[in-house]
Parts: sequence; C-alpha cells; structure tokens
Amino acid sequence: MQLIATRQFALALSALAGLTLVQCAPPALADTPTVPAPAVPNPASPAQTADNVEFTIGPVYANAPELTVRDDVPHGMIHEFTMHSTDSKIYPGIAKNQPGTVPYERRVAVYVPQQYVPGTPAPFIVAQDGLGYRDVLPKALDNLIAAHRVPVMIAIMINSGGGDAQGSERGLEYDTVSDTYATFIENEVLPKISADYNITFTKDPEGRATMGGSSGGAAAFTMAWFRPDLYHRVLTYSGTYVNQQSPLNPASPHGAWEYHEHLIPQSEHKPLRIWLEVSENDNGSKRDEASLHNWVLANQRMAAALKAKGYTYRYVYALGAGHTDGRVTRQTLPGALEWLWQGYPIK
Repeated sequence: MQLIATRQFALALSALAGLTLVQCAPPALADTPTVPAPAVPNPASPAQTADNVEFTIGPVYANAPELTVRDDVPHGMIHEFTMHSTDSKIYPGIAKNQPGTVPYERRVAVYVPQQYVPGTPAPFIVAQDGLGYRDVLPKALDNLIAAHRVPVMIAIMINSGGGDAQGSERGLEYDTVSDTYATFIENEVLPKISADYNITFTKDPEGRATMGGSSGGAAAFTMAWFRPDLYHRVLTYSGTYVNQQSPLNPASPHGAWEYHEHLIPQSEHKPLRIWLEVSENDNGSKRDEASLHNWVLANQRMAAALKAKGYTYRYVYALGAGHTDGRVTRQTLPGALEWLWQGYPIK
C-alpha cells in the first residue's frame, strides 16, 4: 500500500453522524488472524505513485480542502423528502423477530448542482445511509464540479428503512446479495425524483455511481455487481463484505463474504471501477477467519480478488482509524470521487 500524496488524498475526515452504524461487533475470539498493514511505497516517486493502486494513510487526519465552503463557486440546491413504506411494492417493511409488515419511513436528500440544465441526461451517484453524507458530499461536489474535476452530477442521498444488522429493514435492503435493492432504486426512487424535481437521469452505466459505508458499502457494490447494466462506479468505506445476510440465501450462503470467496474469482470480469477503504481498527479486526466477521480481512481479500481479476480499483488502508471513521471520509472523499469519475466526459 502507499501513502496518499496526490491532491485526491492530500488532506483529511471524523465521524459522520448517522453513518457509523456499527454492525454486530462481537467480542474478539481467541484466535487472532495476522492482518499485516500494506507496504508503504515512497510517495516521492511519480512512477511508483502512478503504478500503485493500494495506499496506506494516517494515523493523523485532516479535512480535505474541497470540503470548505467557498463563495466563489456555484452552490447546488438540496431537496429533501420522505418515502413511506406503504408506497413501496418492493420493501413494504419488516421488523426483527416479528411477523408481517411494520410501517417505516426513509429520508432522502437530492443534491442538484447549479450547473445542471433541466432536461439534460445527468450522471449521478447514489449514497446509501445518505443523510450521513449530507454535510460533506454536496460541499465536495460544489468545489469539484466548479473545478471541472468531476462531471456535473446529481447526488441522491438516501437512508435505509431503519434498524441495523440481521432481521432489520436496513439489513434486508443492504446485506442481501441480490439485485433487489438496485431494482428498488431504479423502479421506485429515480422515477419519483425525476418527476418531482425535473431531473433526467442518464441511462449510461458509465454515468452512474453508487457509494456507502459499512452495509451501505456492501449494498453499493451489490448494486453494480448484479446490475452492471445500470452502474459501473462504486465507492465503499468499511464495506461489510462479511456474512451479514438475513434471511439466508442458498445462492450466497456466506452473504457478502461470497464476493471475495467465490463470486469475484469465479465470475467473468465486469466493467466496474471500484474504490474501497478499510480501517486498521475496523469491526471484527481481532476475529478469526472462521467467524466470517472480520471487516479488515474481508476488505483486504476484496482488493486481492479484484486485483487478480484485473479490475480497475483503489484500496485504502487507514491506520489508527475505526469503522466508517469520519476522519477518513472527510480526508479522502473528494479525491475518491475524482478518481471514481476518471474517464467520464467533463464539460
């Protein structure tokens, strides 16, 4: 891994409210796996910096300058609304350890940059646990769009239906290894936003990105993995590539652990571009492999599996940081977004 010294990763992030949903952090088991930190190449070497795709950052963090609000750049508008479970055919609502459906609400915020021209097909990014990014994603996009470092894009910051881990609505949506959640976004979320706010979303999967932290990160990857016809770009923090799935799916008995264990190695290469991060002190970092609940091992193996199959990816290992550590997000998010959108036309 490599110390991030480019402008993408030059400066810093601390905890994002509503984002750090710690999932099933069980006590450490006696057998502690060896999880070595990645090597740190010399960042002063341009060739080395260009060639390496794995980085170590920290343990000191500072906010990225792109998160500073500037008066000399156009500021986008943020629309907020509530979705009700009674309006959903896909997710009518569940409750842990209870039969039947239980009503819920989910909050959604939509960032529309000033530069967006209504009627123009717009690229966009879908952020899971989205309200946790409300204070950072729009600020970063205002500055990045103005500097022509990313395209003029819409950001959909959407919360889950609530709860956490197995048996919850959030767990059902985010930890299920299938195309259901992507279908929900496509059929029930995008059409509503398009109609209510006069936004036209691009159909080009190159212009569609998805992101999230923890199980929201796993959901982001799942959206692109099962629907590469819809999404080609993925960004995840402390991705829950572990066995969190409930109810059990026989097609993926180890839940999202299956991605690095079987699915990526045994599947044809997909046209995906993936940025992923894990922290040194992430969930389950002291647990053994048999637990299928060590986030550090899971993300390291995701990076290894992606590398072996020739994917375009970036992997960041954050020293001294914890699960979906806000300090890491605030330092890396602008640079991660810039890298994620490389190759897409910027006007």
